[in-house]
Amino acid sequence: MSEPRQALIAGAGIGGLSAALALQRQGWQLQILEQSAQLSEVGAGIQIGPNVTRILHSWGLQEALKACAAEPERLVARHALQGQELGVLPLGKHIRERFGAPYLTIHRADLHGVLLQALNTAQTMGSAQAGSQLRLDLGQTVQSLTMNDGVYDSEYGGVHGSVQSNVNVQTNTQTLQAPLLIGADGLWSRVRASLWQDGPPQATGHVAYRALISMADLPVALRNPHVTVWLGPALHVVQYPVRAGQAMNVVVIAHNSADAPQGWDHLATTQELLAATAQVCTPLRALLDAMPVWRRWVLFDRAPVSDAQTMARGRVALLGDAAHPMRPYLAQGAGMAIEDAQTLAQCLGSASNVNIPDALQRYADLRWQRNARVQARARRNGRIFHMSPPASWARDLALRLAGPKLMNLPWLYGNKAPGT
Repeated sequence: MSEPRQALIAGAGIGGLSAALALQRQGWQLQILEQSAQLSEVGAGIQIGPNVTRILHSWGLQEALKACAAEPERLVARHALQGQELGVLPLGKHIRERFGAPYLTIHRADLHGVLLQALNTAQTMGSAQAGSQLRLDLGQTVQSLTMNDGVYDSEYGGVHGSVQSNVNVQTNTQTLQAPLLIGADGLWSRVRASLWQDGPPQATGHVAYRALISMADLPVALRNPHVTVWLGPALHVVQYPVRAGQAMNVVVIAHNSADAPQGWDHLATTQELLAATAQVCTPLRALLDAMPVWRRWVLFDRAPVSDAQTMARGRVALLGDAAHPMRPYLAQGAGMAIEDAQTLAQCLGSASNVNIPDALQRYADLRWQRNARVQARARRNGRIFHMSPPASWARDLALRLAGPKLMNLPWLYGNKAPGT
């Protein structure tokens, strides 16, 4: 018996909108549940490598990205305390020629807007696959999940009794039903908490301070069209252009063991940031002092994915931070969510006779090991970035001798998701 190609998507961030766009292209009927009362994307800049832009281009977003993203020519590693250049990875033309897609830097809100506009345009103009419909409900918080009349038992691994054909979702205002639920509701996923019941994410002991400034408001000497990573003991700083090169994104990530509130976007205290960066070199100090406002994020994560069951169970799939929150030391958090979305859509396909549980199992089998590898590598990078002497001396020497080889990651950037 054919199943209706209908899905609920919890979360309208980058992961949720990516899943919606990929499935819309396959003709699925979609309802997105977003807990915020207003649709927006907080944060600052993100980097998207060719493994990600390849997917976005396959969705027809190449021109939209050109209008708002920057394409840096180099990634430069520098010493945060001494200022000297440690290593350089060519980007720009070099990356496009090697991997067939660009390395871009973009404001998170701009990428979110590109995805939303693509969804709206396809729906309005009828350019999505036949049968596709999209509905976005704001102010909807997932409160509980059931599989028809049977509650999903996380230890049993399924629904007691007969095979169920739908997922029931109770939000704060309504009860909904669909044969498929996608949990793209981020780090504090209510879908994951309801079904997996494996506890909350854990604080990493690291805090990110983020700032954004117009290039025109920076002194000429501080304007920089490249990605620059400053490495120092117990901290590092990343800067790169966004908004088609018209703005600069700056992120300081430092160790901070003090208790901090959950969530995002807390105003940073000047004293805390100054204490974390007290020893940085003069050029970096000038850049940090030029930022008008800092925002503060406490970083949480989970251990790397251990098996396919962490990605999907029955008729429920997780993607992005809901499945595999990542430390930001490989710049792949949004990228892995977009890879998830493309793979999930390809596994589900456009056929009316798709077996949803089997399709979700294929998705999980294809994705969990790659996500686990990226999570583990991001953690490793964090340890390397934040080394103190004498270990940092070996790191610096290795970057000077073999920077491009160490910094280039063909296993990451060369990955081609299904359908691209």
